[in-house]
Amino acid sequence: MIPTKEQIIDKLKTVKDPELGIDVWTLGLIYDTKIGDDGIDITMTLTSPFCPFVDELIESVEKALAPLSNGEARVHITFDPPWEPTEELRMMLGV
Repeated sequence: MIPTKEQIIDKLKTVKDPELGIDVWTLGLIYDTKIGDDGIDITMTLTSPFCPFVDELIESVEKALAPLSNGEARVHITFDPPWEPTEELRMMLGV
């Protein structure tokens, strides 16, 4: 069964950024989701190109999505465009 975009979003909301403690979906780190017969592809960014938790975040996203994709979840990192927090997120972070 192919998962819905809503199911994918629900799983992404369980993955927290280790530094900020906010999930990757709310942070706006997820740029694209593609659902296919061969699994799920996620295009995401990081809060900084120098993020020390890149491997941990990728593994956490893939692990969270694995039950929806028969174990085939792939994360592709991009910095185009660079991440910019929304005004609402800035208020949440106090910056």
